[in-house]
Amino acid sequence: MNLVVALLSMGCLTAMAEDFQVCSPDKQIVVTISDAEGVPTYQVSYKNQVFLEKSPLGLKTNFSDLTTGLSMGDCTTTLVEDHYLTRNIKQQQVDYQANEAVCHFKKNNRAVLDIVFRVSNRDVAYRYEVLPQRDTKVAVVTTEASGFSLPAGTTTFLCPQSKPMGGFARTSPSYETSYTTDDEMGKNGFGEGYSFPCLFKVNALGWVLISETGVDGSYCASRLLNEHDGLYRIGFPQEGECNGIGSVTPSITLPGSTPWRTITLGNTLANIVETTVPFDLVKPKYKASQEYIYGKGSWSWIIGMDASCNFDEQKRYIDFSAAMGYQTVLIDALWDKQIGYERIEELARYGKTKGVGLFLWYNSNGSWNDAPQSPLGKMNNHLVRRQEMAWMQKTGIRGIKVDFFGGDKQQMMQLYEDILVDANDFGLLVIFHGCTLPRGWERMYPNYAASEAVLASENLHFGQGACDAEARNACIHPFIRNTVGSMDFGGSALNKFYGADNKRGTVRRTSDVFALATAVMFQSAVQHFALAPNNLEDAPAWAIDFMKKVPTTWDEVKFIDGYPGKYVVIARRCGDKWYVVGANAEEKPYTATLTLPMFNKGASLKMYSDDAELNGSVKELKQNKKQQVKVVIPKNGGLVLIEN
Repeated sequence: MNLVVALLSMGCLTAMAEDFQVCSPDKQIVVTISDAEGVPTYQVSYKNQVFLEKSPLGLKTNFSDLTTGLSMGDCTTTLVEDHYLTRNIKQQQVDYQANEAVCHFKKNNRAVLDIVFRVSNRDVAYRYEVLPQRDTKVAVVTTEASGFSLPAGTTTFLCPQSKPMGGFARTSPSYETSYTTDDEMGKNGFGEGYSFPCLFKVNALGWVLISETGVDGSYCASRLLNEHDGLYRIGFPQEGECNGIGSVTPSITLPGSTPWRTITLGNTLANIVETTVPFDLVKPKYKASQEYIYGKGSWSWIIGMDASCNFDEQKRYIDFSAAMGYQTVLIDALWDKQIGYERIEELARYGKTKGVGLFLWYNSNGSWNDAPQSPLGKMNNHLVRRQEMAWMQKTGIRGIKVDFFGGDKQQMMQLYEDILVDANDFGLLVIFHGCTLPRGWERMYPNYAASEAVLASENLHFGQGACDAEARNACIHPFIRNTVGSMDFGGSALNKFYGADNKRGTVRRTSDVFALATAVMFQSAVQHFALAPNNLEDAPAWAIDFMKKVPTTWDEVKFIDGYPGKYVVIARRCGDKWYVVGANAEEKPYTATLTLPMFNKGASLKMYSDDAELNGSVKELKQNKKQQVKVVIPKNGGLVLIEN
């Protein structure tokens, strides 16, 4: 990894009476920064069209209002280049280039605030650097004016933020509500705004994805609130989160920086799907204590629930993972009571003989909700946590899944970081559930694996409505939630029923090919699939064979076609092998002639597809001379294309 910062020629960087402009390296994105009437604002244009109208900047602290009475001084400009490798995101090798402008603001002739903009060829990002004032070396940020003003007629694709201390055992919010799609602006979800990331369709011009990155224990995580009409602004956590414990306002030392606010732009959804902006703007916070092993695993709880967390069933799942060539088994809640520490050690020893490691579930809880599942009181206490992790290291545990967090306040962000830092000391990978959105964490924390932060597979077990809507939701996530961070969905079931005997329970509406497609479509370097040992006998051999071989780490992603909530076709590359996958949630079959230049000309392709009754099959075919393939995906069906 290397970082190059060089002086820019002025190019489109211009200073006018009250405005300053900085553009992307290809000059297609232009950001105009202004201090008219003492109020800092910015505007974003893409290919000469306004995608964000004049939007407010600034913040208020407990010692100064930095939203008004400001004057913009010099804006220093640099070219920023970064070249990095990260094995656990959507693209392994990233070559990042952006123009950076640091605009210096004064109040009462005193330097008070720098606003830093980074503009790449598909993204705009900004953050604040608050400067010390006389003897004031610390600050509480009481509000941010940071806003995003969308043009009239823009439609929204948003995930409403839950009210605090609701839902199961008062564990909300945990980013697990249903998305609204193709909705009008001017709403505010359930009254509490929206969870990041937030997608907007700007009329016929294109798409805007708004999120944030670089959040750690030095700040809170944020949400998006609708101010009025098309103006959305940054909102801090709700007062009632974490059972009311802790402040909703972050405190910082001065000089101090806020997280990055990110804006991804595109005429199509390609830039949205392919963006790496959450990772471009952050750096690793520590070195990995070892080379972490990613990969596939099995998981009894999604089919068998709590009763499956017993010694014999977990041993059966270890055998199943070994038969599938998988690296791990996830042992879920209540293992401490229903299996016990000594027998977990026995399972770990047995798994080692089979080449299968263990992930163990933990409750994050201290005093922020009523979630009763154990182990309790381990991950929230530094001393106890490290003792527990030392036992895991000695036992050979591969990683942990920590659940039921309390919200987005700064103290909770610090807990996430503390768990990750300690886990790295003991060589443990970390998955979070019942949690916030990851914000650049794959690069910041080398042992971070994934987060849930989505209405995930457990809901397919709990309610038929989730099964009925599975295809719709799957056609949302590649365009919103999974664009900005690894998503631990826990899907790709091949059971017809979500029940241990595969004869009763909620009914899966989607096809087997759909299950294979989502194994590629949903990105996470560690995947615990919803497969079951009985699938070795009752699932199609071609499906099992595919699930044995499918990768979980990727070198590249390409958007091919799609519309959020309706249908999706994307491609991922692992090494020199491309996987083209699709799904359809529409009543009408998705029919298209796809141009697929990622496959070698004249190559023989293997196509997994469904008929109208969702009966899957595999056949070989070749592209035509234009490297095209005609495909049909019925409702609730899937598509997979790979090169033989």
